[in-house]
Amino acid sequence: MVPLMRPRLLTFVALASATSLIGIQLTRASATAQVAAGKDPPSDSTPPMIASPGPTDVVMHNVDFRQAPGIVLGIRAIEGRMHSVKHGVVDFDDKMSYILTVDTGHVVLSADVLTTLMNNYVFAYRGAPLKHLQVMTRGTSLGLRGTLHKGVDIPFDMTSAVSLTPDEKMRLHPTKMKIFGVDGLILMRALGLSLQKMVDLSGAKGVVAQGNDLILSPLVLLPPPVIQGHIVAVRVGPGGLEQDFGKSKYVVRGGPLPDSTARNYMLYRGGTLHFGKLYMTDAELLVVDLDTHDPFDFDNDRYQKQLVAGHSRTLPSLGLEVYMPDADKVGAAGAVASKSSPR
Repeated sequence: MVPLMRPRLLTFVALASATSLIGIQLTRASATAQVAAGKDPPSDSTPPMIASPGPTDVVMHNVDFRQAPGIVLGIRAIEGRMHSVKHGVVDFDDKMSYILTVDTGHVVLSADVLTTLMNNYVFAYRGAPLKHLQVMTRGTSLGLRGTLHKGVDIPFDMTSAVSLTPDEKMRLHPTKMKIFGVDGLILMRALGLSLQKMVDLSGAKGVVAQGNDLILSPLVLLPPPVIQGHIVAVRVGPGGLEQDFGKSKYVVRGGPLPDSTARNYMLYRGGTLHFGKLYMTDAELLVVDLDTHDPFDFDNDRYQKQLVAGHSRTLPSLGLEVYMPDADKVGAAGAVASKSSPR
């Protein structure tokens, strides 16, 4: 019987090899066709096509979310969802792979963060009319100091009342202005001038002038990831510019927090997540701050160092709970620079 089986085995191997070769040729042909059509061919890093459908619900509490260098969102509480825009996967290693929609929440931007936004994002282009800007809080008003370039450099210092427009933008209405040390509002009124006439903001990101007012689109100012939501209130508090989100009818899927002892945390439920070499379908991921004495300092661009310096456990639901030290407590090599408080 053995001699009779060998031809069949050889035939099977030959058919398998031919099928594999045909598959490789078809894959190459498909990639060539995509290139010819102006599309990028699939890469080896393309996430698997099998993914849990739907968005990933997000709950964050007391998190200082480092969105980019110098840009920290003081998230006191938010509920929302992340929508994948690539392969149906929310990829933590690719900030362009998802959109975060905030349904309800309270977020604070400090004066230092607003200063960085103004200089490095809003007016970070050649020929910008405003430069060397510094933002500060003055009671319930916002201060803006810098240089206005109009043929010559004109130093200015402006104090503005902050309010929300009907289309959910932020209005800075000057109540005081100093130009060359004199009352700028009286001077401009006497000369028939306004900020709108004096400065060309066509190249600026997320800001326009209306008369002497500056109208800012708060979510447009921010670097990726893209954040959406309805802003229902803005005000200036001791910590900086406070923004409240609301109006959404979306209900974040319920259920108790997997760890009732967590104080500063990020919770992700549903959809498919990718981070590092791991994929989670029908995700349940709880990221917890090791130090409860201050907000969770999370670095979105360099979270891997925090992940390596922390530890994790499997939840009874087979989800994952990850304990991380604050970003400012992790050294360059990924070691914890100072001892975190015990849990």
